[in-house]
Amino acid sequence: MMNMMRPPIIVLREGTDTSQGKGQLISNINACMAIVDTVRTTLGPRGMDKLIYQGRGQMTISNDGATIMKLLDIVHPAALTLVEIAKSQDDEVGDGTTSVVVLAGAFLNEAKSFIEEGVHPTTIVRAYRNACGLAKAKIRDLAVDITKEKGEGNMSLREMLERCAATTMNSKLIGSHGVFFSKMVVDAVMSLDDDLDINLIGIKKEKGGSMEDTLLVEGVAFKKCFSYAGFEQQPKKFVNPKFLLLNLELELKAEKDNAELRISDPDEYQSLVDAEWKIIYDKLNSIVSSGAVVVFSRLAIGDLATQYFADRNVFCGGRVPQEDLNRLAKATGAAIQTTVSNLIPSVLGSAALFEERQVGGERYNFVSGCPLAKTATIVLRGGGEQFLDEADRSLHDAIMIVRRARKHNAVVGGGGAIEMELSRYLREHSRTIVGKEQLIINAYAKALEAIPRQIADNAGFDSTDILNKLRQKHAAPTTTAGSTTVPSGTWFGVDINTEDICDTFKAFVWEPALVKLNALTAATEAATLILSIDETVKNPKPQEDNTPAPAPRRRGRR
Repeated sequence: MMNMMRPPIIVLREGTDTSQGKGQLISNINACMAIVDTVRTTLGPRGMDKLIYQGRGQMTISNDGATIMKLLDIVHPAALTLVEIAKSQDDEVGDGTTSVVVLAGAFLNEAKSFIEEGVHPTTIVRAYRNACGLAKAKIRDLAVDITKEKGEGNMSLREMLERCAATTMNSKLIGSHGVFFSKMVVDAVMSLDDDLDINLIGIKKEKGGSMEDTLLVEGVAFKKCFSYAGFEQQPKKFVNPKFLLLNLELELKAEKDNAELRISDPDEYQSLVDAEWKIIYDKLNSIVSSGAVVVFSRLAIGDLATQYFADRNVFCGGRVPQEDLNRLAKATGAAIQTTVSNLIPSVLGSAALFEERQVGGERYNFVSGCPLAKTATIVLRGGGEQFLDEADRSLHDAIMIVRRARKHNAVVGGGGAIEMELSRYLREHSRTIVGKEQLIINAYAKALEAIPRQIADNAGFDSTDILNKLRQKHAAPTTTAGSTTVPSGTWFGVDINTEDICDTFKAFVWEPALVKLNALTAATEAATLILSIDETVKNPKPQEDNTPAPAPRRRGRR
């Protein structure tokens, strides 16, 4: 009786939306599947592009998974997890962003039937993590170290990097020029030092011309800065020049409108003006006396300084972007100065050659032969701003892949080959397990087939027929000389050119093993995270107080 009369306890604010139980979990899975359906058609060499209109004439055309996920205005809290894993994949390895989203969706879709049948999410999460660990160990076991297979030497490493870059660009807008750009990307990465600082590779976009007009500069290149009168009188080419980099404004300051100056003699005003001119001339003289013949500054270099440098055969450029100034500092060894009072030789940079050249409709500054840090710049050409933006994203992915492959020489076959082999391995392993985990690991193995299935679907093939051939090929065993049974079709994947299957490893469709390891880990963690959510609490928005403010009290006459 006492329990019936106990008043209810209100913990959450009125209007709070709470959803929990099996229905909430399935709702989260359905929301994630809606996001996956948006990007799944961009997977593979025949993937389609997406046009995302952002209003005010801004639009983006891309088939890069991370770019699409970032631009989608997703409000569902569980679906935002997929955006995060695509971003982490892009930041970590640069490629495989669409694959990681498709894999996460496949894992969730397979888990959905178990949830509906009453299997506890914790059981599914535990089995998924065990399956992920087994799959990662199998990838490391199957990965091939190219340098060991073909002998040590730069040529074998370079060949591997070119194959990896070409595989990455197959699904991109510049895939038709894959051979041209793969060599350029490898040249850019190979020009770096052993630390492989990705910030030392710059990509500049210049509209006009064709993609074949794209330049690779072994050094620093950037667009000509804003200039004043007298700039054309400056020399445009130097051999073995000294560089001075400044974060300093070199122009006369305008007087403030509300400044007040009291003088008793007109000569005093003239002395103030002369002092200001003396300060700027002392700065310019200090720069020229330092021995620097190329001067760049992040801030403006005015017309007085420009003409002063022109009269003394010194090149100058103001308002240089901070990114380019930092690359110049790293490459030439110069230290960015905020004052010119003590310009010792150690703060100056050096290079073998500096020149200004015409590229398309713009003038570019080229710095080559940098002694301190090796750097490279790609001047990307092509028609249309949208085209250049997508080509820029494609080159960034390829550069990241080649950079990772240079550090980690292990590669696996692409085209869905490694996913099919992992699926076969996990199916066989699940037969050795008893209980519910057997069925869940088998479902995990089935989910891995989503990659080759989607590649075939996007190419317009019969995915059922392709997958049947792949399963048969991966399951066919052969006996080696050591009486060890190994599958004969380990590296068989989808062949886009013949609408069939092929040995992707022999066809040089290679991907760094690190990409697959990271994608598998991120997709599994995202799926297990969503499966672990059993309740969603949505707090109401705070109500705005529309009560008008009281009018100020007026002081009456007394």
